[in-house]
Amino acid sequence: MQLDEPIEVKIYEWNTGGLLTRIEGLRAFLPKFELMDRTNTFRDLKNNVGCSIRVCVIRLDEETNDLIISEKKAWEMAYLKEGALLQGNVCKIFPYGAQVRITGTNRSGLLHISNISRGRVLSVSDILKVNDEVKVLVIKSNVSDKIALSIADLESAPGLFLSDKVKVFSEAEEMAKRYREQLPVFSRNTELDYDLQGETIPFDNEATLYANWKWFKFFMNGKPDDKNDQT
Repeated sequence: MQLDEPIEVKIYEWNTGGLLTRIEGLRAFLPKFELMDRTNTFRDLKNNVGCSIRVCVIRLDEETNDLIISEKKAWEMAYLKEGALLQGNVCKIFPYGAQVRITGTNRSGLLHISNISRGRVLSVSDILKVNDEVKVLVIKSNVSDKIALSIADLESAPGLFLSDKVKVFSEAEEMAKRYREQLPVFSRNTELDYDLQGETIPFDNEATLYANWKWFKFFMNGKPDDKNDQT
């Protein structure tokens, strides 16, 4: 919980409220409203038993040694970093932009008209249609808890999306990489990973778990420069 990193857990049980697992021997509960996929029936919950899911610990009950975990938060930490490249479908058109549903999730973000292209866009509906498949870049949002998206930052030349959408999407990986390279150093250093496969902390391996703590330094007497400090 202090590391605030996604971990991978295996679901071993379900109930009407969500899913159950264990982390380092502690019971962990994943409420159904903290799942990425909407659950409409009990079968939807039951189908998760035996599956591995990426989660974050969001709350700890010290009296009962129970953990509350969230798949939504883990997904947000992993995929909503500035510079992450996502796929999605246009689900709504507004005068000021388009709402894009992110593939494989029930989350959506705003593609503002100013971020559709570096060329001149007079009308969103002239460029995008509902159900259009798009690749979008996560950019810094000016509104807390809102997902801001951009296609303009994927253009290798200003206005390219208006004339050649296929080329923009074919170059999207490279342009996203360039975008991330231009981020401030602190932003690049705090990114989790943009290719998430196998990069979660493996809590089933005790040796690897404690290896993750090697960079922590604990001081018993206050300041790091104290001569009598201990680690």
